[in-house]
Amino acid sequence: MRIVLVGPPGAGKGTQAAFLAENLSIPHISTGDIFRANISQGTPLGQQAQEYMRAGQLVPDEVTIGMATDRMSQPDAVDGFLLDGFPRNIAQAEALDRHLEEQGQRLDAVLDLEVPEEEVVKRIAGRRICRSDSSHVFHAEYSPPKKDGVCDACGGELYQRDDDREETVRKRLAVYHSETEPIIDHYKRQDLVTTISALGEVGEVTGRAMQALDAARDSVAD
Repeated sequence: MRIVLVGPPGAGKGTQAAFLAENLSIPHISTGDIFRANISQGTPLGQQAQEYMRAGQLVPDEVTIGMATDRMSQPDAVDGFLLDGFPRNIAQAEALDRHLEEQGQRLDAVLDLEVPEEEVVKRIAGRRICRSDSSHVFHAEYSPPKKDGVCDACGGELYQRDDDREETVRKRLAVYHSETEPIIDHYKRQDLVTTISALGEVGEVTGRAMQALDAARDSVAD
């Protein structure tokens, strides 16, 4: 299957993408991973991306599209993939459509993970990270440390990243609504979108997503 996963920041896309890709035996292709891979390997596209990033500028769509389409063309993605973080806007969605058409392929499903805006703010703004080991992550409400401000695992100081502050989260949501959300309507016109609630336990959300993908696969088979 060829799947696009879309949803606001804090919807759990990365977590769900990893589970779904494993269940379906297809590669999970995330924008962050392809950026890091191209930059670490020193590819021409990676070098271009790094130049923009060093200058504090956004990486242009054509560079992002080039890296994404190259990754989708790798042998492990021949029979399908799950895209997480791409496409991010209408221009990227249209480029993906053209790429797949050129390959004689098409998307099978677009999963829209739906979360109320205030829940997104609560999820992200409540995160607390250990300064000593950033893999130790807590949440002020959902998984608080035993002692306020102190990491249970190593005793390090817990802090809130600037990116997790409420005002920053709301700005990120505004960008999502203006730039990324329109791709949902783009794919609705192709009858590809299934919206599922991303509230609840991780396994519950994965179950809903797999049901939606099974229905999409059955529809394609018919």
